[in-house]
Formats: sequence, C-alpha cells, structure tokens
Amino acid sequence: MLNTQPNLQNPDDFYQALIDTHRGLSDEHSAALNARIVLLLSNHIGDEDVLKEAFRTARQSLHAEAAA
Repeated sequence: MLNTQPNLQNPDDFYQALIDTHRGLSDEHSAALNARIVLLLSNHIGDEDVLKEAFRTARQSLHAEAAA
C-alpha cells in the first residue's frame, strides 16, 4: 500500500537538496535527472504494486490540478 502521508523527517531539507541537485541544469538535463531518480527509487522500493499505485496517484493528481 502506498503511503501518501507525510513521511520525511526534514521535508524542507529534502526539498532544498532536490532543488540543489537540479540547480544549473537545462530543462532537458533536469528531466533526465528526474527520470533517473524515479528509476533508482523504484528499484529501491521494489514492490511493483506500490509503484503502479504511485503512478496512478501521480497521474490522477495532474488531472485534478488541470480541472481546478
């Protein structure tokens, strides 16, 4: 089951690290970095059902955002 509740000990630090990782990259390189991060974390999670649920949840949130 996908955990969608806040689960980071230091979310501001995490967000800053994510922004710093993308700093100075072109849009193309930033998108490629995001894809690599997704693949690394997906491998770490390793549970295909959880990953598919995450994909669905993320896509649904895009549709909800677009409808708003």
